[in-house]
Amino acid sequence: MNTQRSLAWLAFLGTAAVLAWAPGYFFDDVAEDAEAAVEVAGKASAQLTATAQTAARPAALQPRDLFPSKSWKPAVQVTTVTEQPVVIAPVAVAPVAPALPFQFVGRLDDRDDQQVFLQSGEKLYVVRRGDVIDDTYRIEQISATELSLVYLPLHLSQTLSVGSAP
Repeated sequence: MNTQRSLAWLAFLGTAAVLAWAPGYFFDDVAEDAEAAVEVAGKASAQLTATAQTAARPAALQPRDLFPSKSWKPAVQVTTVTEQPVVIAPVAVAPVAPALPFQFVGRLDDRDDQQVFLQSGEKLYVVRRGDVIDDTYRIEQISATELSLVYLPLHLSQTLSVGSAP
């Protein structure tokens, strides 16, 4: 049994030695040919860079990507923006007066004076031309069909229907 074990070890070590020696034996000739080509090129030019040595190697000895990535998507092209973005100023909305809180209740016509009765919630207002209601509305004009008011905080005119013409 010792002879069989020693023969197995001898075969294993011999095979390992052959495998270690064989690549140098078979591929040294190609490397020497590449180095000879580099030396010939080196005589023609004064300086030889490492990239030229790599380029002079045969395709079999040049490193390559064993697992190249493949994609169906087109390559992304990176662009640079040199323009400043346009700053759009917010559009200013014109101020709007709130809806009139008054309802027309009635009218009293004298020869020289017209009075209009307006209701806002529980309050009843008796107004004439030029009167100011709660420091918010001023009565501008009273006609047969409408009442013109001015919303004082924004100085905007509004009208209220006060019936039809007689």
